[in-house]
Amino acid sequence: MTKTAQSSAKAGALHEFVEVVKTVVYALAIALVLRVLLFQPFTIPSASMQPNLLEGDYIIVSKYAYGWSHHSIPFSPPIFSGRVFGHAPKRGDVIVFKLPRDGRTDYVKRLIGLPGDRIDVRGGVVFLNGKPIPREVMPSVEVDSGYGFVRTVQRFRETLPEGVRYVTYDYGADGEMDNVGGFIVPEGHYFFMGDNRDNSLDSRAPSAIGVGYVPAENLVGRAEIILLSWKQSASIFKPWTWVMDARPGRFFKLLK
Repeated sequence: MTKTAQSSAKAGALHEFVEVVKTVVYALAIALVLRVLLFQPFTIPSASMQPNLLEGDYIIVSKYAYGWSHHSIPFSPPIFSGRVFGHAPKRGDVIVFKLPRDGRTDYVKRLIGLPGDRIDVRGGVVFLNGKPIPREVMPSVEVDSGYGFVRTVQRFRETLPEGVRYVTYDYGADGEMDNVGGFIVPEGHYFFMGDNRDNSLDSRAPSAIGVGYVPAENLVGRAEIILLSWKQSASIFKPWTWVMDARPGRFFKLLK
C-alpha cells in the first residue's frame, strides 16, 4: 500500500470514528433533553405506596406536569430557584419529589394536603380541614411483611373531595402515625402520605427525621404509568428471573 493510500485509509478511519462519537454525543444530548423536559423513569424501592405501587415497579414520571425547577436537572444543580412554567399539582396525584432535608433523595407519595389545608389523623382516619376523608372498608388481605412472616392488613378505599379514589393499607388504628395532627400546610408547600399508612415515613413526621412539608420547588413530576414490574427476587445477574419474576399483569398500568 502506498503512503497516499495509507494516509487516505487513516483519514477515513478517523472520520468514521468522529462520526461515531458525534452520533453518541447527539444521542446522549437528546436523551438528556427528554429526561429533563418530558419523562424520567424511576424504580420503586420500598413498600410505602402499597397496594398501588409495589417494590420493583418501574414507573414513568412526567416532568412537564408541574413545570420545571432545578431538581428537574440531574444532580439538582442550584442554577436557579422556583419553577419555570409552574403548574399547581392536584390533590390525590402520586408525585416524585426530592426529600427536603437533603434535596437529593427521590421519594414517591400521594399528595393529600394543599397550601392552607389543615391535616389531622385520628385513629388512622385522615381529617382534611376538619372533615374525615370518606373511606370504604374492604376485605382484609394477607401480606408478606418481608421479614419472614405474613400479616393481615386492613384495606380501605378513600375518596378525596376532588373525587380521586384509591386503596390504602392499614395495620390498625394505634400505629405511631395514626394519631397525629395540627398540620397547617404553609404557602408554597405540600403535605404527602404513603398509601401504606403504617409503613410510610412521610409528611406526618418532621423533616428532621421524615418528610415534613415539601416545597413546591422540590416536586420532580407526576407518576403516570407502571411501565414494567419485577418481584424483589429478580436479579440482573440471573437472566432467568427477568421472565420468571416478572409481573406482566402490572405492565403498562396507568396510575391514579
